Amino acid sequence: MPARKLYFEAIRVGDELPTLAKAPVDRVQLSRYAGASGDFNPVHVDETYARGIGMPSVYAPGMLVMGFLGQLLSDWGRGAQLRRYGVKFIKIVWPADTVVCKGRVTDRYGEAGRYFADVELWAENQKGELVMKGQAVIQMFYSLEDETRQRSGQPPVQMTVARESLRTAPPPHAEPPRPAPAPAPPPKAAPAPASSSPAPAASGTKTAQKPPPSAKKSAVPANAAKKK
Repeated sequence: MPARKLYFEAIRVGDELPTLAKAPVDRVQLSRYAGASGDFNPVHVDETYARGIGMPSVYAPGMLVMGFLGQLLSDWGRGAQLRRYGVKFIKIVWPADTVVCKGRVTDRYGEAGRYFADVELWAENQKGELVMKGQAVIQMFYSLEDETRQRSGQPPVQMTVARESLRTAPPPHAEPPRPAPAPAPPPKAAPAPASSSPAPAASGTKTAQKPPPSAKKSAVPANAAKKK
């Protein structure tokens, strides 16, 4: 019986990939990964060194968890071609942690006989904490007929499929929207300037009036007083 293959006509935006739960990470696996990858960073395999730099123990390389997500994608997308794959490291994976890999289709589109799907990927530990997230783009045949035609040298099935991006549902572990800032309070009214004119006197009270200024006395020459 031929292996199952994934065709473009069979997937829909929002489809979830089958969950992949890996066995708990142990130090033997870390050593084997170091030998297979050639990455002998002592922080991943040398307990004494890891504790000496302040870590509680050795921890898994991020590329190991990236490989787990790649396994999830390749198991689901059999027969598809990987066009782009990238991840972001979120949280350290320690020995005895169980990594659970998940994903879903977020977009599908095609034209000129080429058909693609965007897939969102993420990994959680046994506590449900996000440890890694990623994005991938795969290319596949439209259908079994399309594959048969192309493998026999005939032109591909020509279908134009507009983008069907997943817009309504937020991605898993998305940050909650930040609350809108509170509106600034209205500016306080400035106090009215004090009036320079005296306030009118209340009825029944007498106000003192200033006497009119006296006329200036004319100066008398000193020699005029002697002649008198």
